[in-house]
Amino acid sequence: MNAIVTGGAGFIGSHVADALIARGDNVWVVDSLATGRRERVPDRATLVELDIRNRDGLRALVEEVRPQAILHLAAQADVRVSVDDPAHDADVNVRGTIEVLEAARLCRARMIFSSTGGALYGEARRVPSPEDEPALAMSPYGISKLGGESYVGLYNRLYGTDHVILRYGNVYGPRQDPHGEAGVVAIFFGRLTAGETPLIFGDGLQTRDYVYVGDVVDANLRALAYTGRELAFNIGTGVETNVLDLLAAAQRAAGTALEPEHRPPRIGELARSALDASLADRELGWRPATALDQGLPETLAALHP
Repeated sequence: MNAIVTGGAGFIGSHVADALIARGDNVWVVDSLATGRRERVPDRATLVELDIRNRDGLRALVEEVRPQAILHLAAQADVRVSVDDPAHDADVNVRGTIEVLEAARLCRARMIFSSTGGALYGEARRVPSPEDEPALAMSPYGISKLGGESYVGLYNRLYGTDHVILRYGNVYGPRQDPHGEAGVVAIFFGRLTAGETPLIFGDGLQTRDYVYVGDVVDANLRALAYTGRELAFNIGTGVETNVLDLLAAAQRAAGTALEPEHRPPRIGELARSALDASLADRELGWRPATALDQGLPETLAALHP
């Protein structure tokens, strides 16, 4: 089929584009390259340098390509950036998603929307959190993703589309950028392999659900084939890992024993987060296949081949 991957020059999106090409699909990558990298785009994909907020550009592309699927991974995904500039975060993640939905409607394409689990649920009452956990986001990023989800559901109700939402845990793996605020696994490995002191914000007891990028790609492919009526699926392991334990595991993989430096906790950071993915197991036949102690060495090997 013909497929468009927005954010396909990014960390997760480039892996999704690879998987689509590997199974024989024709892929167009839409990316503004604001944070994406040209070299991540698969050789057999067509790169269209375009911002998802560019209505005319998106519509012209779908008229030309007539995709059957749009996998929407383009986003402002940095929580710190969202706190500093919530209007920009909403502009990309809400208005941008609306433009993608409108483009999908023009060509009757199915859209798979990449959302967030932990950032959306906030300080959840139930951990691991199921899909019906109230959304009590603690950052503008979580709120903007919730807004995008609301529009996806609206389009399904208004137009009879069958778009699907995937709510990710903390995705890690090869191609994650160690330079920046997002992606603690890549940041740890970047500092450890450079002999630099790893930084921990707060006491390090805050937990997250770390899910390997290859498993997230598998969830996207299964969502494309899904024919049921559920709208949103958690994509995580259900396992809580605190930052201290994550650093210890990363140090074992890297063969280092550097003492971390603790810094004050950051605003909006959650105490606990993990996702109950049993609905994805029942409906999509998806479950995580990569344990942390397997995924960390693969991530490190890709960072320093």
